[in-house]
Amino acid sequence: MTPAMRLTFAALLSFLLALVTGWCVIPLLRRLKAGQTIRSDGPRHHLAKAGTPTMGGIIFALPAAVAALAFTPRDGGGRDLVPMLVALGTALGHGAVGFADDYIKVAFRRPLGLRAREKLFFQTFLALVLAWAAVRLLGLGTWVWVPFVNRTFDLGMLYYPFVLFLVLGTGNAVNLTDGVDGLLAGASVTVFAFYTYVAAIQGQVGLAVLAAAIATGCLGFLRYNAHPARVFMGDTGSLFLGGALAALAVLTKTEFLLPLSGLLFVLETLSVILQVLAFRLTGRRIFRMSPLHHHFELGGWSENEVVYRFWLVALAGVLLALWGLGTA
Repeated sequence: MTPAMRLTFAALLSFLLALVTGWCVIPLLRRLKAGQTIRSDGPRHHLAKAGTPTMGGIIFALPAAVAALAFTPRDGGGRDLVPMLVALGTALGHGAVGFADDYIKVAFRRPLGLRAREKLFFQTFLALVLAWAAVRLLGLGTWVWVPFVNRTFDLGMLYYPFVLFLVLGTGNAVNLTDGVDGLLAGASVTVFAFYTYVAAIQGQVGLAVLAAAIATGCLGFLRYNAHPARVFMGDTGSLFLGGALAALAVLTKTEFLLPLSGLLFVLETLSVILQVLAFRLTGRRIFRMSPLHHHFELGGWSENEVVYRFWLVALAGVLLALWGLGTA
């Protein structure tokens, strides 16, 4: 089977499985009363979403995993399989942390879920395992490539805290973006399509298959998550996506393209940081509300207007990343 056929079949399988999984899982989540708690200080029209099933990230995470395992080549001494398993393990590990967080919120009615230090511990562990696997298991080294100037720098032991920062930052940035129906799922289709291309041109078939499966899994999930959402992905989905994205950047050695391909996630995070700093330093807010998508909602944009325009920002980021990739 050619690499192109593997990508196509994996993408198609993940998409179809996501549609079927959503059809089966959403009624189950409703029966289990796995409803989302809506923050009272958010946009008032979001209060109507209270009780919408959460933990819907399993609708695309599991199909993507099945499709990647089914169509990643087993030959070549694990050349394709091992990197894919490292990336998938990182993604599923983050998804498991998110699932635990969502489950605690729903089952124990604890609005904050896992404590911050508990989430930080598990995410740090997963990040360091990823860094070790990249350097020691896969032999990718501790160098990083800087686009546009097309230079490489060896970070040595500093590469480990660098990956830790990358993983923690990506996970939190992706998580912050999940606040409007369909926003994160749709943006993820574009970003993971980019990493499908990156891995494919590098000849990393396993990583390309995984990225393609995640992209189309998110596309299938949009069938249920587009406004008005019938299910939310929760931390189960957002942390899975953040972990997968960070792993793909590390394993394709495109760490410095991640802020470009994930431009939307960066802007959402910066809006939160600037809001907090401004309020602490001056007692005034820069935005009506953060993250950034809520600022525009409170400014009169409909949810669909926010989503479609922010998808264009995500696309612009991917185009910038493609430009940077072309400078190699």
